[in-house]
Amino acid sequence: MEEEYSNTPPTPTSAPAADLSVLLISLLKSVLYRDGDERLWAALLNLQTRVRDYVAVLNLELVLDEAEGYAFLKSRPEPEEGDAAPRLPRLVARRPLSYPVSLLLALLRRKLAEFDAGGGDTRLVLSRDDIVELVRLFLPNGPNEAKLIDQIETTINKVVELGFLHKLKPATGAAAGPSSYEVRRILKAFVDAQWLAELDARLAIYQSQLSGVTPAKES
Repeated sequence: MEEEYSNTPPTPTSAPAADLSVLLISLLKSVLYRDGDERLWAALLNLQTRVRDYVAVLNLELVLDEAEGYAFLKSRPEPEEGDAAPRLPRLVARRPLSYPVSLLLALLRRKLAEFDAGGGDTRLVLSRDDIVELVRLFLPNGPNEAKLIDQIETTINKVVELGFLHKLKPATGAAAGPSSYEVRRILKAFVDAQWLAELDARLAIYQSQLSGVTPAKES
């Protein structure tokens, strides 16, 4: 089967229309990063008003962080009780996270805050061993160290799948070693400053769940 190609140059209005279609499809599929496609990112900045209008029809809103370089779609807040606005079906489904995944996201978010406070590089890169050490203090001890590592790696892979970690390719000619991961800054949009401020209390609850001890209430 042959494909047909047109030699007719695009009209001045066809490029923005095509960009808008690509933008909408890309955003409905996943997060858009500035460093992933700079051309598409530039188109988003130029067409963001039209994108917002289009996705509003689907009960979605555009979250765009120019400073951090990411954009994604999320469901609009549901109407409150007594509100006359109709409750629309959710296009973006909510997915409950397991304890290990929630724990790793919390620890990565705190690590990102500490990293930003240091005022260094904008990219936080951690090795697999770094991540294992972050998590293992909050997981139950067991006689099988290899099994524990496997469990943590499974959690890491899930967080990669969710888009909060990006597995980096090893440098050409580099010796084989533990994998490295970049912590995606979009994590800041999902774990906000208020949640982070309460992290120590949350981690105490996590640890109490492991030990089966109910934390003491303040009098």
